[in-house]
Amino acid sequence: MKKKLFSDFLLVGLATIASLFIFSIATRSIGESLPPSRVHPLPATLASWRDTENRGDYFDALEKSEVGALVWSRFPVTVYTRSDRPAWVELVRGAIGEWNRYLPLQEVSQPESADIVIAREFPPSGVRFNPETRKLEIPRVRSAVTQYEIFVKDNFLHHRMTVKISPNLSDPSALSAIRHEFGHALGIWGHSPAETDVMYFSQTRDIPSISPRDVNTLKKVYEQATRLGWEMGR
Repeated sequence: MKKKLFSDFLLVGLATIASLFIFSIATRSIGESLPPSRVHPLPATLASWRDTENRGDYFDALEKSEVGALVWSRFPVTVYTRSDRPAWVELVRGAIGEWNRYLPLQEVSQPESADIVIAREFPPSGVRFNPETRKLEIPRVRSAVTQYEIFVKDNFLHHRMTVKISPNLSDPSALSAIRHEFGHALGIWGHSPAETDVMYFSQTRDIPSISPRDVNTLKKVYEQATRLGWEMGR
């Protein structure tokens, strides 16, 4: 089972970033044995977050998944970076440091042990054949992609995130894309309509940092029920 959601980031200039989200459940027949949706306890970093100015959120603009909120329940969330360019690895570490204020993150040395894998690789082209027009449909160039996979391990329902960022991006644009895609990988499955938020759907000249609205939205996501992280039914 797959689900796709496309959105475009317009970079300053002519380049374009698109985020592709893929939902896939393993072929094992688990439909009837999925765990019931429940709410996990908030991690301490989010539980202690307070927006004293009540700047709101964009939770209502997010997509819903078949398993509920795409939240992590075991911390720290582990991250593996795949790149042969040390400066690019440092960009990822910078983004990890920013998001780590709100959710515990930890780098790991092996992709097999990572919850999130972020790679300096070209995203899939997205070229498809339209059977009605009998023509190839070629979308605009994608420079960033986030996808998630749902799987069962030790009789618990889990997920894994993979992020790919185009090597063609300049370091400032790459950092902006990495920061944004981390938001998706941590559970913000959609975009903000406000350009002052890091999860705004289109990149702006004044690249924003993680905003209070981003954190408010992240906290609300983690207050939602999910099937992830719970034991499978019998």
